[in-house]
Formats: sequence, C-alpha cells, structure tokens
Amino acid sequence: MFRTFGPNEVWYIVMAVQWTLLLSAVAFAGGAAGGIAIALARVSPIRPLRYFALAFIRVFQGTPLLMQLFLVFFGLNIFGVGINPWVAAAIALTLHASAYLGEIWRGCIEAVPSGQSEASWALGLGYRDRMSHIILPQAAKISVAPTVGFLVQLIKGTSLASIIGFVELTRAGQIINNATFQPLTVFSLVAALYFILCWPLSLWARHLEGRFAIATAR
Repeated sequence: MFRTFGPNEVWYIVMAVQWTLLLSAVAFAGGAAGGIAIALARVSPIRPLRYFALAFIRVFQGTPLLMQLFLVFFGLNIFGVGINPWVAAAIALTLHASAYLGEIWRGCIEAVPSGQSEASWALGLGYRDRMSHIILPQAAKISVAPTVGFLVQLIKGTSLASIIGFVELTRAGQIINNATFQPLTVFSLVAALYFILCWPLSLWARHLEGRFAIATAR
C-alpha cells in the first residue's frame, strides 16, 4: 500500500538538502587542497611531477564520476576495507574535484602574463616566492568565476552518490517515490531544490565573469 505525499514527505526531502550541501562542502574543500597541489605540479619545473599531475587529471577527467564512485565504494570493500557510502562518496568526489580544480587553476596560473614571471626573475625571487607573492595572487583573481562555476557542477554531481546508497537529495527523493509512487511530484520537488541551490551560484559565476572581462578590457 502506498503512502500519500504530504508534509512529512516534503520535509524529509527538504532535510536531505543538508547532506547534499555537506557532501559538496567536504568534496570542494578536499578538492581545493588537492587541486592546488595538482595545479602547482602541472607548472612545476620537475618533470616527474608534471607527468604525475597530467596522468591524474586524465584518469579522473576521462572516466565517469559514477564509475569512480563504484570503484571507491565496491573496490575497497572487495579488498576487505570496510567503507560506508558517506566516506566513499566524499573520497570519490574529492578526487574528482581535485582533477578538475587542478586543471582550472593550472590554466589560471598560466594566464598570468609572462612578464610577471620575468620581472620576478629580474628581482631575484626564487620559485616559491615568485609563486606565492606574484603569480598565485593574480591567478586567484582569474580563477574565482570558473571555480564557482565548477562548484555548481559539483553540487549537481553529488546526486550520483545516491547510487551507492548515500542519502542525499536525490536518494531521499527515490525513497519517498518508492513509498508514494508519485514520481512527477517527488522529482519536481527535488529538481526545484537543486535549482534553488545552483541557480544563484550560476548567476554569481556569470557576474564574476562579466566583472573580470570589464577589468581585463581596461
């Protein structure tokens, strides 16, 4: 016997938003740490580091996020390493975010005019000082808009964590749909909540891109 779709069901789905946001925050924070390491490795003068970073990016950009979730969750369990869906989703999304943010930020670092590096060389600055005081602050300004744009994609990507049993927004919708058998109503609400989460960020990213374009034109 199916349940009716009422306030309790709506509230259950709405409350699942917190897990979508928490997973997105953890993945973005971990991806930011991994991404800056990958970006710096990509522009490093040390060749093995560049090759490792490039291989990492190609693996995680060249395979579906869904497969990455499967490999982390089921792969570790096969080897006897018990792991729950929350941890598996956080690890997989962190690795995924590291690859994408690393490539985004590598592009931003290389977008800084070469004259800045040449000037820092002329001043006798070493690699570390040049990156931390000259290159990275300028690259950070360039990176804000694409980074916010990627965050939107990451929030939507958390929906795939439902496939391994993590109860975020999409999984909560599936649970309520299985109980009420009202897919149009349930998933319309789920879609509306994703829209509420992502649309403001999309507008912000577009605004930042416009501001950067104006600043560059000047």
